[in-house]
Amino acid sequence: MIALVALVLSGLAVIVVTATVIGVTESRQSGAWRRIAAERRRSWERRQRQLHGGHHEVDAWGDEDTD
Repeated sequence: MIALVALVLSGLAVIVVTATVIGVTESRQSGAWRRIAAERRRSWERRQRQLHGGHHEVDAWGDEDTD
């Protein structure tokens, strides 16, 4: 019975240590991931402007509620 309790407690300790290591690692790399996301967004926006020819006027025809 004591061995089972020790096994469960050691399993919980492994989970806590793993979560702590992952949290610290992610917090250190969050700036790099934000820079990558910003670069990807700028690239995507540039491609969208090239594909669709820049800024388009939005047709507000469906915005009027005339019921």
